[in-house]
Amino acid sequence: MRHTIAILLENEAGALSRVAGLFSARGYNIESLTVAPTDEVSVSRLTLVTTGNDEIVEQITKQLNKLVDVIKLVELDSTEDIERELLLARVKAGSAGQRSEVKRLVDIFRGRILDVYEGGYIVELTGRGSKIDAFLEALETAQIGEVVRSGVTGIARGPKGLRI
Repeated sequence: MRHTIAILLENEAGALSRVAGLFSARGYNIESLTVAPTDEVSVSRLTLVTTGNDEIVEQITKQLNKLVDVIKLVELDSTEDIERELLLARVKAGSAGQRSEVKRLVDIFRGRILDVYEGGYIVELTGRGSKIDAFLEALETAQIGEVVRSGVTGIARGPKGLRI
């Protein structure tokens, strides 16, 4: 089962390493990891996606809470949160027909063309991972030149939030 954990941690050297080390030392897999400073310069927000049953994730959260750098954490519920991922892709489109097809797909998936170059486009798309996967699946494999994905970032719906 897939679990998304949002963590507020001290924005200090080695804090991210200690979180990742906890996972590697216990043989847990990190599927996605995004981290950036918050509005409070001394605090970073880390969004981590892992898999495992409820007991394993409960153990992970208990061990994360023991880390000195961790201020607060919450497991996001996929039915009650908003998750997004960013895709930047180099898409080859040499002929006029290919160019119009790529533009059509970008419009359908509500993406944007960021750059046009001879023989293709740089495309930006945001959404749930399943939307990103569907877009890539809709493109012909030969059209995909390069793919960069940010990983999942998420926030709880409504007024409740992860604050200090």
